[in-house]
Amino acid sequence: MTVSGELCWVPAAELAERIRNGEVAPTEVAEQVVARIEAVNPEVNAFINFDGDKVIRDAERLTEAQRGGDELGPLHGIPYSIKDLTAVAGLPLTFGLEPLKDNIPAQDAAVVTRLRKAGGLFLGKTNTIESGYHCGSTDNHLFGPTHNPWKHGRIAGGSSGGAAAAAATGLGQLHEGSDGAGSVRSPSSLCGVVGMKPTGGRIPQTILAGRYNSWVHHGPITRTVTDNALMLTVLAGPDPSDPTSLPAEHVDYVAGLNHDITGWRVAYSPDLGYARVDREVAGICRTAVSAFEELGAQVTEATPAWGNPIDAMWNGIWVPGIGSGHDLLDWDQERGHVDDNLIELMHEVEQLTGVDVARADVFRGAMWDTFASFMTDYELLITPTLADAAFPITQFAPDRLLGEPLRRQVLEWVLTFPFNMLTTPAISVPAGFTGDGRPVGLQITGRQHADAAVLCAAANFERARPWARYRP
Repeated sequence: MTVSGELCWVPAAELAERIRNGEVAPTEVAEQVVARIEAVNPEVNAFINFDGDKVIRDAERLTEAQRGGDELGPLHGIPYSIKDLTAVAGLPLTFGLEPLKDNIPAQDAAVVTRLRKAGGLFLGKTNTIESGYHCGSTDNHLFGPTHNPWKHGRIAGGSSGGAAAAAATGLGQLHEGSDGAGSVRSPSSLCGVVGMKPTGGRIPQTILAGRYNSWVHHGPITRTVTDNALMLTVLAGPDPSDPTSLPAEHVDYVAGLNHDITGWRVAYSPDLGYARVDREVAGICRTAVSAFEELGAQVTEATPAWGNPIDAMWNGIWVPGIGSGHDLLDWDQERGHVDDNLIELMHEVEQLTGVDVARADVFRGAMWDTFASFMTDYELLITPTLADAAFPITQFAPDRLLGEPLRRQVLEWVLTFPFNMLTTPAISVPAGFTGDGRPVGLQITGRQHADAAVLCAAANFERARPWARYRP
């Protein structure tokens, strides 16, 4: 068996079919993925909790269940990972924070329960930035940085950087991420994989202590659009743990991927009106968008006139959201064990006023009105996912933003967070590579609840511009 482990690169949808047909046993899959994680992970640092022996034992149970004639779930034997912001009973839930290294939840999050019930093979937990507070790097005092699979020493993105790096390097097929400002789509863009933030409430979540955070989402990270749709099909649906979760629609998202998009009206915004997009990234994305014209869609350059949403996101969502952990620790006492910028955020929480939050909420409402009106003319709004490709892992932000106020360093180079404010579906798909081999992502967004349409558009783009054959 080689370290490359060809089964590690077989898409989940195809692998599930081969397992059901008896061509491949879960134990064979487990042996190859365990060998590959053991060989590759020390360099990439995607997994921070991994027990290869347990993975093999779990695969043996799945193999025996199949031999015994048990009914098989849609993910029977398919490897998956869980990010270290999501609870897995009996394993540390650290949020990437050294002071929480011994925090052990007693109960699985709903997404974990669903992946297990579907027959998935749990591999372990993936790395994140502390408290998930930044879309740039995945780094923390407890586990260290996750490296970009395509360029060692460059960022893998955050806060689901471990999940995206694992997907890119063939360390399992399905990876759970979470997204409060782009934390599924940003690392997916930087690592050259597919990451979706579904409509708010589509997947039940309990990531933050509050239960009414409409802007934070679980999302699938995979190498192909079909695998993303398969994972979403398993994860979607209401759960009592999340009062904002949507009623079940019983949609098979995979089944809708083959529809064509001839005649669809597509808006392309090169910058969403606020981002300064790197020239090379802009060129790659503009070229990628031409595929939609080849597919029969009508593409128009247009941007919703909602103004600059950075202050509203910061004051109305991001700082209050991070503030849900304010009372968790004495943050100043943890200086040297916790990132200084996260401590600064906790102090911003203390200074934020009710008026600040209310003004941000008013902006968000007006933003929704603008977007809803804009989208009456379009089925899709497409943008670059990020303004920049992966920069050095030692930097907090792109060169041009270093030294700027924290809110600009966190938000000004990402084109993802407006769709957290809106709660609408958005997916990042690989658009190409820079001249020095760094991946660039294209973000495809749609109307509220149009998850199936967004996935269908992404699948059409994938057929026109396939990427799964590329490996770091």
